Formats: sequence, structure tokens, C-alpha cells
Amino acid sequence: MNEIITLKNISYKYTDEETQYALDNISFSIEKGEWIAIIGPNGSGKSTLAKTINGLVEPESGEVKVGKFDLNENNIWSIREMVGMVFQNPDNQFVGSTVQDDVAFGLENLGIPRDKMVERVRDALEKVNMLEFAEREPARLSGGQKQRVAIAGIVALQPEIMILDEATSMLDPKGREEVLRTVKEVKERENLSVISITHDIDEAAAANRIIVMRAGKLVKEGTPEEIFSYGDQLIEMGLDLPFPEKLKSSMKELGIRVPSEYLTEEGMVEWLWTYGSKK
Repeated sequence: MNEIITLKNISYKYTDEETQYALDNISFSIEKGEWIAIIGPNGSGKSTLAKTINGLVEPESGEVKVGKFDLNENNIWSIREMVGMVFQNPDNQFVGSTVQDDVAFGLENLGIPRDKMVERVRDALEKVNMLEFAEREPARLSGGQKQRVAIAGIVALQPEIMILDEATSMLDPKGREEVLRTVKEVKERENLSVISITHDIDEAAAANRIIVMRAGKLVKEGTPEEIFSYGDQLIEMGLDLPFPEKLKSSMKELGIRVPSEYLTEEGMVEWLWTYGSKK
């Protein structure tokens, strides 16, 4: 196994007065090149967990390891160089007057020579299909385009890990599709490890593995097929389900026997076709 992130028994409270932990004895690992989705109701600890991975939050107990580095004061900047974050509202991330200026901002802070910077900015924009917008003002872009530029800013820094912190939640369906397709393409091309903090089921379904959080605890872990098969249990937690699972639930209420395993939309169509042909 080639683990790039390892968390062992981490716990965290925002204040000493709080009785409930924001993170309560969390342990899991992520392999290099893996895409993990972290889902859960509001207040479950998802974003706090992400902040722990890149050192914005220091756990009270437990161990965090990113790559070869243990999370501590000596290694914090080495870890942050490995981790890039894309946040919920792209407008809050822009600092440049043009798209290319914005992508170059992080490279300037690292002191990258100008010739290398120009090359990396161009390469990053090309990878997210935004090169033709290099001279455009960020404010004139659509929501999906803005997030693709934010992703380009991360790609230019050449991290090993990308964290999406509700990065598609403010986008319309077309924008979400654009961003998820871009993340998938960049992940495969650069062999990035991706962590999605999300409420969006399509985003979670794109992952290799899903972690379900509730009240600061890790309550379920498995492939999308395994997690979505819990059906009503997820709904009781305030989580959404993919359309095929919602359809199966409605059909069960009508007394129709449906497959117990998780079905993709294509799988559901195939099953409905077979079911209908038997009638």
C-alpha cells in the first residue's frame, strides 16, 4: 500500500468549554491517487477534518501524517506545499486582475522564476481548458469557469493532494458537471489524491471511496456502491441519495421487490427493462 495520508485516533474540540468533539477519535488512510468523498450532515466535522489534513487545525490528540511528514510545527509548511484546497465560493479566492494573474499568484509567493512561472500558468490553464480565457477578468466568468480557474491555481503549484471543500455547492448542474469532469481529468493526468468534502451525491459517486461523518465520528466507510446501498439509513441522517436509490425506495413502498445492491442509472434502466419484460 502507498499511503499518502494517515490519520490515527485524532480528536479535536474548538473550545475547552464544549462537551462534544468536532472530531472524535478518527482513524483512516488514503492511498496515493485515490479519490475520497467525505459526506455527512451539517456540523458532522467534514470541513474540520479537511483543515486537520493541511494543518489549519491541530488535533488535541492522535497523529496526522501527510506523505513522509508528521504534522508538527517543523513540517507544517512542507505539508501545505503538498496540499491544495479549492473552496466553496470562487469569488473569495481571486486576487488577480486577470485569470492568468490569479493563477500566477501562488507561484509568485513561492518565488518561482518568471520564465518557469509563465510556463506553469499556461500549462495549468490548458489542463483545465481555460487557456483562451487567460486575459479575461475573473468577475466575467461563469461559476463553473471560476472554479476551473481555482483548480488551475492549485495545479500550477504542483501539489500531490487536492481538497475540494464544498467546491461545487454554489454551482448550477452544468457548472458542477464541468468542475467534476475537470477534477477527474486533472487527477488522472497528474496522479493526484483527491478529497471531496461534499453534499453533492454526483460528486460523492465519482469517488473511489466514501467516508460518512456524523457528530464528529466516522460512522461508515466503503465504496459508493456499498455506502448508497444503506438507502434509508442515509436519508435518516439527512443525506441525499442518487436517483436510482430514491426510485428503488419508492418502488419498495409500493410492494415491488427491487435489487438489494446499489444500481447506477444505467444499471437501473437495465433492471427496469428486464423487470418490465417479465410483466
